[in-house]
Amino acid sequence: MTFEDTDFRQETLDLANPFDVKLVKGFLRELGFEFEPGEVECTMIVYNLKGELVGTGSHQGRILKYVAVSPKFRDTTAFALIVTYMTEKLLKIYKHTFVFTRPENSIRFCGLGFNEIATSPPLFALLEFGFESISTYQDYLKTLIRPTQTGVIAAIVVNCNPFTNGHKFLIEKAASENELVYLFVVEEDLSAFPFDVRWELIRKGISHLENVVMVRGGMYIVSGSIFPSYFLKNETISDVMQKQAELDVQIFADYVVPVLGIKGRYVGTEKYCATTAAYNQAMKRILPSVGVEIVEVMRKVATTGTSKLPIFISASNIRRAIKNDSLDEMMEFLPDSTREFLYSDESLAIRQKIKSSVGRH
Repeated sequence: MTFEDTDFRQETLDLANPFDVKLVKGFLRELGFEFEPGEVECTMIVYNLKGELVGTGSHQGRILKYVAVSPKFRDTTAFALIVTYMTEKLLKIYKHTFVFTRPENSIRFCGLGFNEIATSPPLFALLEFGFESISTYQDYLKTLIRPTQTGVIAAIVVNCNPFTNGHKFLIEKAASENELVYLFVVEEDLSAFPFDVRWELIRKGISHLENVVMVRGGMYIVSGSIFPSYFLKNETISDVMQKQAELDVQIFADYVVPVLGIKGRYVGTEKYCATTAAYNQAMKRILPSVGVEIVEVMRKVATTGTSKLPIFISASNIRRAIKNDSLDEMMEFLPDSTREFLYSDESLAIRQKIKSSVGRH
């Protein structure tokens, strides 16, 4: 496919070709970007009729990436052509797209119909475009609203990969201290346990809590689109990770809290995962400014293994036990719903996947 434009021509790069990768890497490096071919699915470049490289754009899933135009051509239609081409391509697959850009570039995307939904200066502005939007997710949230007498409403966001007695303890504590609890379940299927499995394990495990409403996280609550660092194996907290966490929390503050009337957000203390620790720090900085109290609960402790020493319950320890064929030592970690699932043939594919994996999720 080529642009219908007399000034420019477009080509799709072969990301397996070292020459093509070197070409776009060199172009983007001069503009302050470090191109990583493993982080994109498709990259295109634009030339003028003289053969000069004008600009480039890429995407990974529904996310536009590395959209850049040479300063020499920024007063031309090149930027609009790149964004329009990539957006039309993605809208044939997805109902809407996201773009990360620097805050100072946000206005250029807004001029093409994108809507800015959150910023985390100086690294990121997050914008979206398409047939659905953050308003669509708010409409979904409105269908879940329950009236309360006291207005004492809390929220919890969980991945539950898998659901543990630690998660159950946190949810039960929030339910006992609030009239209503909205329990957001990360919907992105980038974890060892698929969303539908995690949802069902949680649903069975908290069926006795009538004041807890389960909520799908969609694309706005710890998703691979907005907070991709959550699903990567990170040993240290980077600026990018921190700013992605801030974007996610800012969206929760601006678009979720007002709809559901949330006054508190419960989190477990974090001992193992740098990414989750960064996320907790972002919540402590942002949510109190919109009237949401952060309630940090000490992780539940269990004694397990031959040493019988107390250790914090975590989903990562369960996955490690599956990998090492030592699940029998994790009985104190497992609520009935998870234990029954893990010891059934239904979980065989997941257990095999964990045994062959190397990442934290």
